[in-house]
Amino acid sequence: MSPVNKGGKRAEKARQTRLRMLQAAGELFVARGYGATPLQDIADRAGVAVQTIYFTFRNKRTLLKEVVDTAIAGDDEPIATMDRPWFRAALDAETAEAQLRAHVAGVRHIMERVATISEMLRIAAAADPEIADLWQQDADPRYTVQAAAAKVLVTKPGVRADLSAEHAADVLFGLLSPELYLLLVRDRGWAPQQWEQWAFDTLRAQLCQP
Repeated sequence: MSPVNKGGKRAEKARQTRLRMLQAAGELFVARGYGATPLQDIADRAGVAVQTIYFTFRNKRTLLKEVVDTAIAGDDEPIATMDRPWFRAALDAETAEAQLRAHVAGVRHIMERVATISEMLRIAAAADPEIADLWQQDADPRYTVQAAAAKVLVTKPGVRADLSAEHAADVLFGLLSPELYLLLVRDRGWAPQQWEQWAFDTLRAQLCQP
């Protein structure tokens, strides 16, 4: 066996171990809360030594950031949301309605992974202000994504003639929020597909020509 192949197997094993730790951390953070989850419990669930978590993530806050970022992306690839194929495909849609349909579908898949984590993160950040500094951005990353979508949306055929990109961004940001998703899907028992159709219908009525 060549050294390259051996190195590749070692790297893949390390990646799978890292993903197990992220999955274990995400499950426990959501179930118990960030502050109530010791790293030892995460290590036990992931089947690793607690020193492996420290070696990989350095500390609990960094682990939390990786959990959130991986949930948003859906994988561990270092690709920003606005560079993801689903987002680029939505921007390339020919009409405003087609862009909204593709955009809402993409957001729904993210919400299924991240809505409960977002709620946990909000509670954790209230107790530990340093958590909010982990992302070090002037604007809410979620708003940045919606603003980029809105900027393109207002140029498409079928959009309301008097619609500004700023207003469209605000509407997208509000209706496609994890808080509203949780209210309807978790608390009111909607299926994710039902939320997706409702969100699309509502956004189409708000942002597209009658």
